[in-house]
Amino acid sequence: MPFVKEGVIEILLLSVAAGLAGTWIVLRGLSFYSHGVGTASFPGLVLADGLGFSAAIGAFGMAAVFTALSALISRSRRTGADSVTALVLVTCLAAGVILASDVFGSGAGVDSLLFGSLLAIGPADQLLAAIAAVVALVSTRLFSAHWLARGFDQESAPSLRSGSTWFDLALLAVVAFTVTAALSAVGALLVVALIVVPAATVRLVTRRVQTMQTGAVALAAVEGILGLWLSVKTDAPPGATVAVVSGLVFALVLATRNLRRSRAAAFAITVLGLALAIAGCGDGRAGEGDGRITVVATTTQVADLVAEVGGDRVEVTGILRPNTDPHEYEPRPSDVEAVGDAAIIFRNGGDIDQWIETLVDESGSEAETVDLGAGLPVRISGGHVHRTGSGSDVPAGGTTAGGADEAGDTDPHWWHDPVNAGAAVATIRSSLSGIDPEGRSGYRADASAMSRRLNSLDASIARCFAAIPPNRRRIVTEHDNFGYFADRYGIRVVGTVIPALTTEAQPSAGDLAELERTIEDENVEAVFSETSAPDDLSHAVATDTGVTDGGPLYGDSLGDSGTAASSYIGMMRENSDRIMRGVSGEMRGCEVE
Repeated sequence: MPFVKEGVIEILLLSVAAGLAGTWIVLRGLSFYSHGVGTASFPGLVLADGLGFSAAIGAFGMAAVFTALSALISRSRRTGADSVTALVLVTCLAAGVILASDVFGSGAGVDSLLFGSLLAIGPADQLLAAIAAVVALVSTRLFSAHWLARGFDQESAPSLRSGSTWFDLALLAVVAFTVTAALSAVGALLVVALIVVPAATVRLVTRRVQTMQTGAVALAAVEGILGLWLSVKTDAPPGATVAVVSGLVFALVLATRNLRRSRAAAFAITVLGLALAIAGCGDGRAGEGDGRITVVATTTQVADLVAEVGGDRVEVTGILRPNTDPHEYEPRPSDVEAVGDAAIIFRNGGDIDQWIETLVDESGSEAETVDLGAGLPVRISGGHVHRTGSGSDVPAGGTTAGGADEAGDTDPHWWHDPVNAGAAVATIRSSLSGIDPEGRSGYRADASAMSRRLNSLDASIARCFAAIPPNRRRIVTEHDNFGYFADRYGIRVVGTVIPALTTEAQPSAGDLAELERTIEDENVEAVFSETSAPDDLSHAVATDTGVTDGGPLYGDSLGDSGTAASSYIGMMRENSDRIMRGVSGEMRGCEVE
C-alpha cells in the first residue's frame, strides 16, 4: 500500500533526527521542553490550516516563539525552568483552542494536528524530515563537544570555548526543528514517543554518547516501523501504536536490568507473544471474491442509502461507525485498504468527509468518487438556501442563485431533508448502473422502492409538524446541523449550543450567556443534544432556562445496529418523534409511516 511505503520512508528519515536530537534531550534534561515545543506548536498549526499557508512554517514559528518566551522568562531567578516551560506551554495550548474554536470555527482538523497521521504523509513531509536529519547530523558534528561541556563540565566550558549561551540556543533550535518535522507523523501530543523514549531506552544500557546516538537512531527506526506494521494488523491509529511500542520496549529494557536474566527472558517472550497475537487478530473483509461490487461509503447515512439501492449485488464498507462524529474522524489502516479495493466510492460532500481525498491518494485507488451532495440545494450557515436557477437571495426555505459564491459556510448536512435523500438515491442508482450494467434493472427497482418510502416519510413528518402552531416550532440544537430539517418542516432553530457547523468548535461563556437570553426572549420550547457528541452543555442550558430537555438527536450519524435509528428512515423517524415531543411539551409524538 502506498501509505505504508510513504510511512516507512518518513520513519527512517525522522529516526536520524530523532535519535541524534533525542540523545541530547535525554542527556541535558530537555524532555519536558521537547514535549512543550510539540504542544506549543498547536496554535501555529491551526493558523496555518486556517489561513492556508504551510503547516511546517506555522509549527516552527510557534516553536521559535515558545523558545524565545521560555528563554526570556527564565532570566528571572525566582522562576524555575520547568515552571517557565509549563507556563508558556499552557498559554500556547489555550491560544490554539481559542483560535480553532472562535476564530476559524474549527476548520482545522484538531485531532490530526494533535495526534498526526502516518497514513497521510506526503512529499513535503518527507522533505522536511530529510532536512531535519541533515540539520541534526551537521549540528551534532559541529556542536556535540560544546553541548557536552556545557551540560556536564560548566567550570571547564569557557576554557574549551564552550562558554557561550549560543550553544544552548543552537541545541534548543535543533530540538524545536526536529519536533516540528515529526508533527505530521505523530502529532503534537505524541512527539515525545518518537524523539525522547528511544534515546531514554538506550540510555539504560550505555553511557557512551556515540553509542547512545547510534542506538537511538536504530531503535527509533525499528520501533516506528514495528508500530506502523502493528497498526496495519490491528487497525489502530499509527501514531498511538508507535507510542505504545516505544513504551513497551522501554519497559522491557528496564525489566531486563532489574530482573534476573531468566525472568527477563520470560517477560520478553510474553511481550513478544502478545504483540504477535494481537497482530494476528485481523480478519478479512466480507465481499471479497464473492462476485459482489465492492463499494465504500464515507458516512453512516450514505452507507445505508447505498445498501438500500445496491441490494445483494454490492458489498458496502462504511468508513464511519454508528454514533461517531465525522468531524473528529481519524483514518485507520483498514480504511485505506478498503478505499484501495473499492470499485466506486460514495461520499457525503462538504467538510464532513473531506478526509476521503487523502484516503484515496494514500491508497492508490483509481475508483470513481461520487459526491452525493453535488447538485443538491446548498444551505449556507445563517439560514439561507441556494439553488441553481433562481435570481434572489431569501431566508431559509426559499431559493437563491450563486451557491458557494455567497458569504458563509456551506452546510453539508443535506440528508436531514428526505427530498435531498431521494435525489441522492437517484445518483446512487445511476452510478451503480454505470459500473455494473448487468444489475441496472435491480438497481432501478430498489431505488424506486426507496424513493416511495422517502416520499411517504416526508409526507408523514410534514403532517406531524403542521399540527403544531409555527410560533411553537422553536428549538435549540447541539450544533448547526439541522437546518435542512428545519427548512423542510417550518421549524425555527433559534440557536445552537456549539456555534458552528462542526462539533470541534467550543462555545465561550459569552456565547452560552447570549444563547440563554435568546432562548428566553424567543420562547424556545426545547433544547436537544446529539448522540455523537457530549451532552453536558445542552443539559446545562436546558436546566438554566427551564425549557424542555429534548434529549439526544441523531445529528451526524445513524444509531447502532439493532436500534430504531440504525437505518436512514429509522433515524428520521426517531428525530421527528423526539423533536415533536419537545415542541409539544411531551404532549404528542410523531407517528411516521
